[in-house]
Amino acid sequence: MNLLSKVGSYDFLVEPFHCDFSNRIFIGHLGNHLLNAADFHSNERGYGMDYLNTVHKTWVLSRFVMEMKEMPKAYDRIIVDTWVENVMKFFTSRNFAIRDKEGKVYGYGRSIWAMIDTDSRQPVDILQERDGLITKYIETDKECPIEPFKRVKVAKTTESRQSIETHYSDVDVNGHINSVKYIEHILDMWPLDWYKQYRLQRIDIAYVAESYFGDKLHFAVEQRSDEEYDIMVLKSNDNGTDMKEVCRCKLNFVKI
Repeated sequence: MNLLSKVGSYDFLVEPFHCDFSNRIFIGHLGNHLLNAADFHSNERGYGMDYLNTVHKTWVLSRFVMEMKEMPKAYDRIIVDTWVENVMKFFTSRNFAIRDKEGKVYGYGRSIWAMIDTDSRQPVDILQERDGLITKYIETDKECPIEPFKRVKVAKTTESRQSIETHYSDVDVNGHINSVKYIEHILDMWPLDWYKQYRLQRIDIAYVAESYFGDKLHFAVEQRSDEEYDIMVLKSNDNGTDMKEVCRCKLNFVKI
């Protein structure tokens, strides 16, 4: 069997309507580029969703980190490198580097994924799929020089700062609320004037449970410093009595 390279590199154009008022790409759109690169890389190597969907399985994102030195600007052409760093029975870790063709690095990403059965929504053994094909693509020599996921602690008693309804455009191909949509909703809690003074340097997000169309999301925020915030997202049912944690997120801003 002829194996492809362990590291995949994918070109993206920073489109102007994917940029904010500062002419730099929205973090959500950049996050989608990273997730698309992961999809392209895994599909090309035979363990992606193109194959998994035929056997009623899929990848779901468990943890995601992005740390940016600088945000790409409109019309920049960026390259997302991605590679699998490690594989365990129920989880695999995948890294990212965001750069231009000259080698200037904008930032890095880390992610942890689980494979689930789409009928039962339960985890399945990654190493059993296609005789462990993914293990042939583990790359340990390429550096990802950012810290792994940082733990986020938010007290259960923290009051919700904001609540929103979920809608059609929040739902992705897996039938649940899209991973990046949580990030966008979280960042929307800060006003425009805040982003004129600060930029997001790093985001850590851990996905605890799935939420679906029609769920109401509640955002509890604890401020650690002027530039660091921990957020817990919960979902409620129609009558608002049953609250369940969906994800936790840490934001680190820097002054512009």
